[in-house]
Amino acid sequence: MTSIPKTLQPHINTAFPNDVCLIGSVLPNGFAQITPRGSTLVFDDTHFSLWERGKGSTADNFSDGTKVTIYFRKPQLRSDGTLPKGGIARFYGTARLHRSGPICEEVWTRLIQPEKDRDPDRKGFAVLIEVERAEELDGTKLALD
Repeated sequence: MTSIPKTLQPHINTAFPNDVCLIGSVLPNGFAQITPRGSTLVFDDTHFSLWERGKGSTADNFSDGTKVTIYFRKPQLRSDGTLPKGGIARFYGTARLHRSGPICEEVWTRLIQPEKDRDPDRKGFAVLIEVERAEELDGTKLALD
């Protein structure tokens, strides 16, 4: 398990709407599914959370154990030297779905209002992604604190 660097956590949590994380998974046909998720937040030091609104091919293909890539890019972090290689960090992990219960409630509570507004009937579900690896753009280990 890998930690999400503390220096990046506030940037990820405030990425919406300009620097939304891209979420990647693999469809059954082998193609990559890349989708922006404004609901992506740091849940704790080793997990991301997101709210999956429950429609479309991403939701259809999410299950417990799905491998997920989180692509975060904020060009300003290149300028200030935090992420010198393109202002980019990639995180790789495994998804766990929470359709009800305390984790689902916590993810919904933390969710930013524009994302809640996109699911007014709350038909979606929470996804926690346990981070297994974190890299810079060139594939080297992300070495931030």
